[in-house]
Amino acid sequence: MGSTALRTSEILPRTGRVVRLPGVYAPQTDSYFLAAAMRREGIGPGMDVLDLCTGTGALALRAARLGARVSAVDISRRAVATARLNASLAGLPVSVHRGDLLAAVDGRRFDAVVSNPPYVPSPRPSLPRRGAQRAWDAGPDGRALLDRICDAAPAALRPGGLLLMVHSALSDPEESVRRLERAGLSATVSDRLSIPFGPVLRGRLGWLRDRGLLPVGKSTEELVIIRARKD
Repeated sequence: MGSTALRTSEILPRTGRVVRLPGVYAPQTDSYFLAAAMRREGIGPGMDVLDLCTGTGALALRAARLGARVSAVDISRRAVATARLNASLAGLPVSVHRGDLLAAVDGRRFDAVVSNPPYVPSPRPSLPRRGAQRAWDAGPDGRALLDRICDAAPAALRPGGLLLMVHSALSDPEESVRRLERAGLSATVSDRLSIPFGPVLRGRLGWLRDRGLLPVGKSTEELVIIRARKD
């Protein structure tokens, strides 16, 4: 599958209305982008789906509305509480677990894993343990969570299973593809979407340029969907 460049208007329908406790990541363009990919890839009835780094649970609810049986994981207590509340308000049977990525569902296998993890490069050498930044900061190269998901995903997928993960082009999509292929999956960048810089990146433009992660004069961020299949 070749990479497709999309316009923001092409990623609707969105994920549905959700409530959010303070400090939990609000669904944004990256969430809607991944939700559109989930629908296109045929996630639906009869499938067991895992949403890693679920936040508000918006993507888990999207998968459940498409008819899938859904589990969701987040390490944040507030995110877990938020996702459970949203599942209850929506009347959808999403099973929400607190834990560190796949450790929360150890030994289980899924037909699809979806993830919108923290991926923003950060000047902080270590990951934040609390606060809103926990939802987006991902180490100096933005790959603190991405690498772990790429390495662990094959063990969580059934034969023929699918991984869909969204992140910024600032966080080296080619490395995601390489790691997934080394782990035994067939991987590609399936979609690309350019968006204006949000407030977090606007506050880090100087640091990103000094690190060589962002060319001078570039005024948009590119989001990518990483698509990987287990043979």
